[in-house]
Amino acid sequence: LRLARGARTRTRTTAMRASRGGAFVALALALLAIATPTHALITNEGVEKDGRPKIPIALDFGFDPQGGIDIKIKNPVHIYTTEGAEPVDRTQMGFLISFAKADAELEDELAKGTCILDSQYVKKLFTMQDIADQTTEEGQDFVYSNTIAKDMAGQYSLYFVNCVEHSAVSFDITVELYNHMEGGKKDYLSAGEKPLPTLYFLCFCAFVAMGCAWAWNLHTSRNTQPGSVQKIHLLMLLLVMMKALTVLCQALMFHSRRVKGDADGWNIAYYFFTSVRGLMLFTVVVLIGTGWSFLKPFLNEREKNVLMIVIPMQVFANIATIVLDDNGVALAGWLEWRDLFHLLDIACCCAILFPIVWSIKHLREAALTDGKKVRNMNKLILFRQFYVMVVAYIYFTRIIVYLLKQTMAYNMTWLADLASEAATMCFYCVTGYMFRPIPDNPYLHLNEDELDEESIEMYVEEGRSV
Repeated sequence: LRLARGARTRTRTTAMRASRGGAFVALALALLAIATPTHALITNEGVEKDGRPKIPIALDFGFDPQGGIDIKIKNPVHIYTTEGAEPVDRTQMGFLISFAKADAELEDELAKGTCILDSQYVKKLFTMQDIADQTTEEGQDFVYSNTIAKDMAGQYSLYFVNCVEHSAVSFDITVELYNHMEGGKKDYLSAGEKPLPTLYFLCFCAFVAMGCAWAWNLHTSRNTQPGSVQKIHLLMLLLVMMKALTVLCQALMFHSRRVKGDADGWNIAYYFFTSVRGLMLFTVVVLIGTGWSFLKPFLNEREKNVLMIVIPMQVFANIATIVLDDNGVALAGWLEWRDLFHLLDIACCCAILFPIVWSIKHLREAALTDGKKVRNMNKLILFRQFYVMVVAYIYFTRIIVYLLKQTMAYNMTWLADLASEAATMCFYCVTGYMFRPIPDNPYLHLNEDELDEESIEMYVEEGRSV
């Protein structure tokens, strides 16, 4: 009776924790939906009393030959300086575009005190004096258009530069960056993003096919091998479906941005599904790494703590990133915060490795001590292979893909997205194969022959099962 009461108490406690966890995730997703920005290639930025020498307006847009820039600045534009100072030289304030890969050189020139409006690494568009000359009537907006010459195609960033010390500016600006489709219509996607609508739709089809194959496998296994289908298998199916919906929303979002310059609400669905998918991915990896549903039907306190740390961190990073995007790149400190949240995402990825390491340590000790050495040794090999695969997946998608985007030609950056999706497909497929529903999970061909300690170490190091 005491055991039964204890079991019921633990069950109620677990249910209460699950309920609180579900409520937390639901609240986070609601906040995420509220905070979602309207991300567009038609950019509206407001700069308010900003005295930075270089203010980013639009970053890393790939222009094909004959691509265009349309800018509208609302009148009036306000310039602030210290009391008693000389009149501001408006020719020392203006807008420019620079090659995205010239940022380091521009930062060096800024550090030397050089006015980068006249730098060899930039193309000056217009100055505040040009705005003053063309907006003589009250309420008249300044309008500017420019076309990228055939020999100047590439990836550019748009900046406002202020070379006047002890001064600040306020203005509202609308920017359209575009290339051209066949027929002359505007294409608001960067040159390196043009294949993305098709790419993500094909990925959607692939993930749906993967989900259907996995569902059929679960159905067949449930009928032919009773007891082989575990709860984790159903979570893995749900993860694949969330990924499919994510890439479908990405395809529709990029298509809308191509023709309208605006995500037209598809970004809301995308951010929702990608956040759910991200939370599920971390949860599934942690649960597999702890052996939940395969090795044991419960999680210990240490493993629960990992989930309670990683999941809120992921929710926070997702919401913070979206709120940051909503404020636009002109926000002071925007680049620094973006890099910080990228590091936070990598930290979450590293944190989910700990449960796998703990499982490996536990299985290694068990393989050398109890009476089922072969069984535990094969499980140990499996979890070591899973650990290596997770590390490789994290390293590739978080670091290698980022480096690919930074080093690829301006019109080939879509290959980084292709590499990321291909790596995700491989990771899902291999994980599904390794932990597929078969009797005596996971994926082990066991015999109960005893092995000595030296043999076990040899098999584990070579990564071979018995």
